[in-house]
Amino acid sequence: MKILDKYILTTYLRTFISVFLILMLIFILQSVWLYIKELAGKDLAITVIFKFLTYVTPTLMPLIVPLTILLTSIMVFGNFAENYEFAAMKSTGISLQRAMSGLSVFIVALAVFVFFIANSIIPWANFNFYNLRKNIAKVQPAMAIAEGQFNEIETYNIKVEEKSGDKGQYLKDVIIHIKQDKAVIKAKTGELLSEENSDVLKLNLFDGNYYKDHTPKSLKAREKYPFTKSKFDKYTINIDLSQINGEVDIDDKSYTNRYNMLNISDLDYTIDSLVKKENESLKNFSRQLQIRSGIVSLRKNQNKKTKDSIFTGNILDLFDYSQKIALLDIASNSVRATPSILTTQKTSKKISTILLNRHIISLHEKLALGFACIILFFVGAPLGALIRKGGLGLPMVIAVLLFLTYHFMGIFATNSSKDGTLNPVFATWFATLVMLPLSIFLTRRATADKGLFEIGNIIEPIKRLFKIKSEEEAPDYSDFHRFKHDKLIDIIKNYSNYDYEESSRFEAIKILNSRGKTYENLLNDGVVFNQDYKKTQTIASDYSNLSKFSIILYSVGIILLVLFFVFKNNKLPSLSLASIQLSLVAFALYIIYYIKSFINLSKFYKHITEKSKFPNPITFILGLPLYIITYPLLNSKIKEDQKLNCLESLK
Repeated sequence: MKILDKYILTTYLRTFISVFLILMLIFILQSVWLYIKELAGKDLAITVIFKFLTYVTPTLMPLIVPLTILLTSIMVFGNFAENYEFAAMKSTGISLQRAMSGLSVFIVALAVFVFFIANSIIPWANFNFYNLRKNIAKVQPAMAIAEGQFNEIETYNIKVEEKSGDKGQYLKDVIIHIKQDKAVIKAKTGELLSEENSDVLKLNLFDGNYYKDHTPKSLKAREKYPFTKSKFDKYTINIDLSQINGEVDIDDKSYTNRYNMLNISDLDYTIDSLVKKENESLKNFSRQLQIRSGIVSLRKNQNKKTKDSIFTGNILDLFDYSQKIALLDIASNSVRATPSILTTQKTSKKISTILLNRHIISLHEKLALGFACIILFFVGAPLGALIRKGGLGLPMVIAVLLFLTYHFMGIFATNSSKDGTLNPVFATWFATLVMLPLSIFLTRRATADKGLFEIGNIIEPIKRLFKIKSEEEAPDYSDFHRFKHDKLIDIIKNYSNYDYEESSRFEAIKILNSRGKTYENLLNDGVVFNQDYKKTQTIASDYSNLSKFSIILYSVGIILLVLFFVFKNNKLPSLSLASIQLSLVAFALYIIYYIKSFINLSKFYKHITEKSKFPNPITFILGLPLYIITYPLLNSKIKEDQKLNCLESLK
């Protein structure tokens, strides 16, 4: 290993270890804060708490390692650039790529190690962590009831919206499903009571209703869907905890079938089993529909004269009168029953699809994590060299913003793929694939010793598309604001006497307009305009107002659309529905104002008889989705053309 590679590697490792330990401490404290309710007040041994922290630590690695690599790369290479160490390397013929090559080997090795952790250590940690949480919950059953979801305790499924009290014993908006009784209880409030060493958990419910389905023996009575409904002020349920409050084995590990507890080989086997199970389920469902249709039995009783012939007539003619009645009766019943069967199958299919997609996501997350580490290194290292800033200030801000972008893209994509909206494989790799072109772009710019962005290279092609002339250095007319009205009017009439350029006339008119001098006032003062000038200014003013409304509606629509995805991914259906509806309204109004503004823009150029200056028609199409870019460019163009029209209108 050369001295330079050793120096870069040791510098990187020192920073990497420091950042990793700091981030690990922060995330562990955050996890403790997140699960504090499950640990507090249970008289747990210190060894149990130590196990809890030991198991939760590896599960944080998919967050901590990529963020550490990104932040360390920006800090180290930013510090090298800030201290002109890269300049010294380049002066001796060592490029940035050469400086990164030795470190790249370490990053690849680290990515392989991270894959090993994701494939072996994290499933082991998830397995132990999940079982330990389940066992801790048995020590105090109230803690087994999480807010906002159904929780299974013996034969009861209990859901509460909110818990309060020092032990979480006070419940609000309680829903209980009793499995063996096929009953549902809803109550506004509830309270969990239990005595020490008691095998019974007493649950008092207040101000609620009791619902129970009945299944009569008579088929005719079943069609009425009978059920019992009763109201209560107080209802008491005693839950047998003899199986829970016995000697709780904290080390019990009976839960083994979750997707995040499996390694790649186990996931591959499970995915294959789930696919076969789903295919078999679809075959059974199609067979069930065929049997319910009665086709099989009817074909046995089909008229023998037509059974083996090619028949093109009415299908009912194949059967005798009694069979026709039976066939129509079966068809009628099938039409009525099939929708409910399809609804049930749809729900079952959705659950199986989510389960399958979760396993696919879990498998590809293990593969994507290692690649993400490599790509984030090639984002952070050249970015640090470009911004030329080390330390924890700017690099920390940039690293956090980049990582949050990467992380939230991954979350939104995977959440959308669980129900099949996105392909789960694509969704898992989506954030990494988005970062890949960024890493290539930054590495190429840093290697070529160019700036982070060269705005001119981006703006000039767009200006040519919009037929906007490149700005020349404008004369300084700041002194005009000190001039009185008479002098400004004289400049408009005789600008050459003051050795000013012709553009000075337009600046003088702008200042006079800002002081309240209208078109009519200027005419009275002897300034002579072309007769069409006023109409041109009116059209330009109308365009300005329409474009302002357009950009406001466009911005509101974009913001509401982003909020829709945020609310949808956070399971807030009412807010997501309101957001998408308001977003669609905003976009509809935006399109109306956008079209009107372009019509107005067309009138402006027709009126000044400069059709050649009208923006390329392609900008109308591009501007619709990219108005945030076209708006300032079109405004700049029309202002410049207004200025030229004003100067041409002056006599």
